[in-house]
Amino acid sequence: MFLFRYILISCLVILSVQTTAAEEQLAQARINIQKYLSGVPAENIQLSPIEGLYKVFMPPRVFYISGDGQFAVDGDVIDLKNGTNITKLERQKSMVNAINSTGKETMIIFKAKQSRHTINVFTDIDCGYCRKLHKAVPEYNKLGITIRYLAYPRAGIGSDSYKKAVSVWCADDRRAALTKAKSGIKLPEGNCDNPVAQHHQLGNLIGITGTPAIVLDSGRLIPGFVPPARLSSILNQSVAKK
Repeated sequence: MFLFRYILISCLVILSVQTTAAEEQLAQARINIQKYLSGVPAENIQLSPIEGLYKVFMPPRVFYISGDGQFAVDGDVIDLKNGTNITKLERQKSMVNAINSTGKETMIIFKAKQSRHTINVFTDIDCGYCRKLHKAVPEYNKLGITIRYLAYPRAGIGSDSYKKAVSVWCADDRRAALTKAKSGIKLPEGNCDNPVAQHHQLGNLIGITGTPAIVLDSGRLIPGFVPPARLSSILNQSVAKK
């Protein structure tokens, strides 16, 4: 019994020393990294599976940086033992967090009466497939899919598509205005505080190159139009896998 106690205490002491050393290394790495990335909160710098590299979250981006803060690695870390793309999973979480942090109040939402899934759609007023998706909104809603729209004028800030998105946002009834704009009706030009540029910048950071771009609540990015029944199937399968 005495020997067992001695071994147990010794193991606990070793574990405590190792934990303390790792915490000290992380604390020092955070100091070093923040010299180069001053805007990154300390809690966004974490240990990674690779010794000497630290995981850095700058939502929606995830990358790795050396403990001295000098070298950054922008790529995927793959666990060859089980074939898991660790970075992809982290990036998806970070993407969802970045979208959610913009706030629901900055989005134009078409909520399903019995909502089972929520998708985020980066949309362009003049995009043909975006208009096709919007015409199907009642069908998505019937299938329990709530749609949260974020603006992504593909032609960029200051373009006609950008101005149309601003006009939609500045309308008294944004949902009705969006439907009119997507049907080709010209709206009165609006001028007010709006999140269009913020959404566009977020889309660029995520890596959106075309619209519609659908981001599921899991963080999976699906480019292009997906028919309601097909999207419902994808979402249901995603929930079943959890």
